[in-house]
Amino acid sequence: MSMLDATRAAVAALARREGVDYCDARFQADEVEQLYLRDDEVDRLARTRRAGFGVRVLYQGAWGFAAEPGAADDLAAATRAAEAALATARAAATVNTVRVRLAEEPPQQGSFTTPIERDPFTVPLAEKLADLRAVIAALRSGADPRVKSATARAEFRRIDKAFASSEGSAVEQHLWHGAAGMQVTAADGDVLERRSDPMDHGGRVAARGYELVGSLDLVGRAAALREEALALLTAPPCPAGATTVILVPSQLALQIHESCGHPTESDRAMGEEISLAGGSFLTPERQGRFRYGSVHVNLVADALTPGAPATHGWDDEGVPARRTPLVSRGQFVGYLSSRETAARLGLGRSAGCLRAENYARPPIIRMINVSMEPDPKGPTLAELVADTDDGILMGSNKSWSIDDLRLNFQFGCEVAWEIKRGKRTRLLRRPIYTGITPRFWGGCDAVGNGADFEMHGFLTCGKGDPMQTMWVGHGCPPARFQGVEVGSGA
Repeated sequence: MSMLDATRAAVAALARREGVDYCDARFQADEVEQLYLRDDEVDRLARTRRAGFGVRVLYQGAWGFAAEPGAADDLAAATRAAEAALATARAAATVNTVRVRLAEEPPQQGSFTTPIERDPFTVPLAEKLADLRAVIAALRSGADPRVKSATARAEFRRIDKAFASSEGSAVEQHLWHGAAGMQVTAADGDVLERRSDPMDHGGRVAARGYELVGSLDLVGRAAALREEALALLTAPPCPAGATTVILVPSQLALQIHESCGHPTESDRAMGEEISLAGGSFLTPERQGRFRYGSVHVNLVADALTPGAPATHGWDDEGVPARRTPLVSRGQFVGYLSSRETAARLGLGRSAGCLRAENYARPPIIRMINVSMEPDPKGPTLAELVADTDDGILMGSNKSWSIDDLRLNFQFGCEVAWEIKRGKRTRLLRRPIYTGITPRFWGGCDAVGNGADFEMHGFLTCGKGDPMQTMWVGHGCPPARFQGVEVGSGA
């Protein structure tokens, strides 16, 4: 019995029922391994597995969803989920006042597998721990008593999916994700500073296998990271005032996530996330009519980007991976959408953004790879600094806050450098910057070329009620912003 057989059977049984407009069934099996080391101790070592079926039914224009644990060949579990989903949809139809419509999408057939070089789940545990211990040793070398803590982490996941729908779709996917990074903490008296690489919030995240760990050269980068943490202990605070700010990709990625990715979620824009995680200033009447940023700002949602965390073959309602412009030359032009919200907003087609954390959760609109396009004629990071007479270069996020409409924000970074007459000068401690989203992006006067483009991401973006976490990607070059309010945090 193939991974698709039980999902096909569940769909076939539902599709024959009177009043069923549409149905789909998804099998999903997840395996996750987490390895966190702190100094000489293993702080976390865990491997989890879960598998089962999630079934959606659209009955007389109302949704029902149900889930059952089980292996891929467990037809009884798939059938139980299908019957429970139908019962829920029938109940919802008795109170439903708006009939759900779905944007057209051709039936899909095929399979997709993340290209990897080495399956992390076949790598011996001893080898993984040895690699992370080597990072810890490199961070702590030198025996400086001000180095208080060193951490190294890696996380891997494999997701096997099968999806079938009453419209004739039947697809399989085998997805891998990897993440790795390090952090060092230094302290002297009451002053405590940290540095992370490649970034905080899980390190570098990618659709790759175990080869990701070696590609990051954490051991080779550890000494410079440690010395920066120590230097921050005596660095002056970031001065306050309005200035020119250059953000490196590790920081700009989170800026994109919070001030572009979340506000372009179409369900949020229509007021359907208000009770849990806020709304969006990018409401439907602003699509195509609102100036989001300067002409240098081009942001896209793209599930086709090789190696990016949210790259796949299809989303969780069988929409093929595609590229959707969100902001074009500073103009707000598109949404992260599903078939349902695409129909409601008159978008023509879904952006392929309906995804579920696991089999037991209904798919909801999630970011895919939301990225800032480089300027082919733009500068390198070095050239961007050289072209800046007076400003601050910031990197590596430490904290963030943004309001419910995704307008007013404050970000704190681990590190910054003062720029004077085109050169990096002194290191600055605990920098923060604040802004209002369209005003901030409107001040973007230069975007780097592809030479310094980096793809970052997060494994635990939260949304929904009950909460679902999701893997998302954000690629970007460095970029420069004028008139940004900066200062020093606590």
